[in-house]
Amino acid sequence: MAVSKTPKNSADARKPLSGLARIAVVGAIGGAILAAMAVPVVAGIGKASDVAAEQIGALPAELATPPLPVRTIMEDADGNRIATLFDENRIEVPLKKISPNMQKAVIAVEDQRFYEHRGVDIQGLIRAQLENTASGSIQQGASTLTMQYVRNVLVTAARTPEQVQAARERTTARKLQEIRYAVQLERELSKDEILNRYLNIAYFGSGAYGVEAASRRYFGHSAKKLSPVEAATLAGVVQSPVGFDPLVNPEAAQVRRDEVLAKMEAQDFITPEQYNKAVAKSVQDTLKPKQISNGCAESDYPFYCDYAVKQILNDPNYGKTLQDREDFLKRGGVVIRTAMQPKAQAAATNAVMNTIPPKDPSKKGAAIAMVTPQTGEVVALAQNRVWGTKGKGKTTYNYAVDQKDGGTTGMQAGSTFKIFTIAAGIEAGVSPYRVFDSADDKTFAAGPWGCTDNYFGPYTVSNSTSSGQFNMLQGTAFSVNTYFVGLEQAAGLCRTVDIAKRTGMTLANGGELPTVQSFTLGSVEVSPLALATSYATMANHGVYCKPHAITKITDERNSGKKIVSKVEPQCRQAVSREVADSTTAILTAVVDGGIGGRTGAAMSLGRDVTGKTGTTDTSAAVWFAGYTPSLSTAVWVGDPRGGFKYPMKNVYINGSYYGQVFGSSLPGPIWKQAMQGALADTPPETFELQTLYGLRSARGGGSYIPPTTAATPSPTP
Repeated sequence: MAVSKTPKNSADARKPLSGLARIAVVGAIGGAILAAMAVPVVAGIGKASDVAAEQIGALPAELATPPLPVRTIMEDADGNRIATLFDENRIEVPLKKISPNMQKAVIAVEDQRFYEHRGVDIQGLIRAQLENTASGSIQQGASTLTMQYVRNVLVTAARTPEQVQAARERTTARKLQEIRYAVQLERELSKDEILNRYLNIAYFGSGAYGVEAASRRYFGHSAKKLSPVEAATLAGVVQSPVGFDPLVNPEAAQVRRDEVLAKMEAQDFITPEQYNKAVAKSVQDTLKPKQISNGCAESDYPFYCDYAVKQILNDPNYGKTLQDREDFLKRGGVVIRTAMQPKAQAAATNAVMNTIPPKDPSKKGAAIAMVTPQTGEVVALAQNRVWGTKGKGKTTYNYAVDQKDGGTTGMQAGSTFKIFTIAAGIEAGVSPYRVFDSADDKTFAAGPWGCTDNYFGPYTVSNSTSSGQFNMLQGTAFSVNTYFVGLEQAAGLCRTVDIAKRTGMTLANGGELPTVQSFTLGSVEVSPLALATSYATMANHGVYCKPHAITKITDERNSGKKIVSKVEPQCRQAVSREVADSTTAILTAVVDGGIGGRTGAAMSLGRDVTGKTGTTDTSAAVWFAGYTPSLSTAVWVGDPRGGFKYPMKNVYINGSYYGQVFGSSLPGPIWKQAMQGALADTPPETFELQTLYGLRSARGGGSYIPPTTAATPSPTP
């Protein structure tokens, strides 16, 4: 598109060049004169030309043009946008998608001879140099659009504040380099290509880089629809993105806009009628500003978004160094597809928010993590907090994940850890029908506890639920502490800890799981996501799959068709299928089956499901974790200020008084509500179990429990 013409009534057309300038034009040769006019006139034009020719010839000519920073889009599993991430709000578009009004406006005000010069405007450069020499300071720059594009590229490519400052310097050396690059670019690119690049790189104020983002920011529509008055407003902003920002300084922006309109009319880019109609409009009346959200903080799902971002920042596959990975996100241009399932995420969010509102006077917290067992995909993360650094009910900590992923140092897991002892017992050959004396208070003898070259002293434990003689199914259903410590000792403490590690369990702070006798009682601090992942391993017949939020990343510049990265499930057999399936069969009896007084009875979903409550001895934290064949979920409730200092006792929560909160009283209902919502409208699935000892799912006819002398259980939490 050629939009230039001989300027009508322009100052450049009327004002003749000075005598000195005319001599310069005649006396200089080729590109050297262009550089010479940027050198202070101190020794005569001839000498300046010689100096310039020598200087410019030594400068690099090829301009490195890295991809422009653009927006990154994060989507859920269904392709719905959940966040926009950018260091610079930019949307690259081809010239055909930029209104001719915009193209004419920027040429009229920034470079009237754009389609005539070859990168450097000789007349403008001479005029500017003479003006600068006469004044003793830089009053005019005479930069063409090509030179301005060069400067923007140098700034954009800068990686340090020092490099940015150097790119913006208004010195003779910098001007010479801009000229050298500009002349070379004009040899390599067409005028329309240069104009298109300039309009995509220029800063238009209010955080908008490039004309497409600017048009949407100020007027709420694409750059293809820009009218003459809108185009003039944007073209006027470029000279001073803050001073002429119409949202910040509307009066100054209007004066500048009218100057642009006058130049457009003078060059016949608009008619006198269009000019008169345009200047009659208030700049504020033309604006329809639209704020573009940026970052996880402005997402509807900030904690999930932050977890996905942390996954990239922690993964060397996206860059060797942290800076490389940050650049990958900041420079954007990709679509990040996550595993977040809208239905599951909504159900999880509603469950925690409805049970304990963010601003509840109790200040108690709740967090939930949901994982697909067969892939490790994290389909939902939620907590009863709003993203923010200040104010009641706000935090930027993600209580559902490990510390490296934006979480805390974790919370004690309580009796949810008994799942590892069950698996260890089955793996060690302990019959689930073997009865253990599970007295109310019991001291266990010192010894190696199944650990080579280890010695543990005597260990005393008390029950908080039932006491008597129990087998594995009953001990699990009633969550009997002394039963499980006895089983841990019989199966081997080190085997129990090892199974936890094999199924993906780690401390929330990233440390190794400790080998301590209280391990089966959940005395170590973990995250809901880690617990949901370990439970998912049992649901997946003993196959552990590494949890992940991202499924694939595509290149947005290529219409999202080019795959940059595709995350395949990383799975391995952690325990045998028979051990995992037997553990599942035993855990189903906690929720369903004929054992009266079981701790998870209220969490039955009417389909195959397992579950396990968790309440620490000091009530520092309470949990519920469980799974169906296709979904594993863990819920924590506690006090973010510190569970030991603010235990779950004698507290009003959401208007109800609790003498003590148990795993079945708050985490359980949250778990059930979230699971019901996530699984709504899905057909019930059955556990396809290959068990040992004739164990069966409680809903599949009930696990066989032989006669026992177990005491009648007391009411349990």
